[in-house]
Amino acid sequence: MAARSIRRSKIRGMTLIDPVLLKSRLGQLAGRFDVDAVHECDSTSSELMRRADRGAPAGSVVVADRQHAGRGRRGRSWLSSPEASLTFSVLWRFPGGATRLSGLSLAVGVALARALESLGATGVRLKWPNDVLLEADGDFAKLAGILIELSSDRRGVQTVIGIGLNLRAPAAADLPQPAAGLSLAGVKADRHEILAAILLELAGVLDGFGEQGFAGLKAAWQGYHAWQGMPVQILGDAEALHGLCLGVDDDGSLLLDTGKGVERIISGDVSLRRAGELPGAGTA
Repeated sequence: MAARSIRRSKIRGMTLIDPVLLKSRLGQLAGRFDVDAVHECDSTSSELMRRADRGAPAGSVVVADRQHAGRGRRGRSWLSSPEASLTFSVLWRFPGGATRLSGLSLAVGVALARALESLGATGVRLKWPNDVLLEADGDFAKLAGILIELSSDRRGVQTVIGIGLNLRAPAAADLPQPAAGLSLAGVKADRHEILAAILLELAGVLDGFGEQGFAGLKAAWQGYHAWQGMPVQILGDAEALHGLCLGVDDDGSLLLDTGKGVERIISGDVSLRRAGELPGAGTA
């Protein structure tokens, strides 16, 4: 699969993503990805799903310089601009049913953390089920988000993996929670190097996930877990749960020791926070 060539342009002195330049950074794995950069779209995941419906191959990647209807977890939006963020989606296919893909967002988090560390980032942590955080001065701020969208057909399960990474911190007034940029983590790489590093790690992690599921990555995820072994609270539609966070199970479920037993949190439609922290305050 050859990367498509596009005209290069600049915004505020920043070279936009060029798939041909990116291909050289992917090395021997370049053939596994078909990368297309668009100037603007509603969301990279929506665009990639439309292409998947028309037969786009696994390994297709859409990266957008700007998206105006990007989707985050729990219905939140994720806007982007090339000088402040890197937003892209990857199409991957797995054999079998969707139940085999439990924990996929956590696996992608491991790939992101490893890629950013390979670029020199420090303080990268993971938050269940799909956030990448930056730790600084004992606090956490959101660095990246992951959104997985699934659909099934006769070939198995089609997954669109959406990733939004802050290159620099958004304005605090625009967000309900603290956010950080990659520059604060000590990374000086350009967007081509960052995207290539992430795709290279994703290839290995997704291959392993396809063979072993999340169980083979559980220890790695817990090594990055922001609140491993710490008191936390789980906020959702029901009454808040409080307890000691034990990490995750082999299927990616969150394990919470409430003192009355261990609760398995399966739904990602909850908010995980440190014990005693008010909603919208403190951490990501």
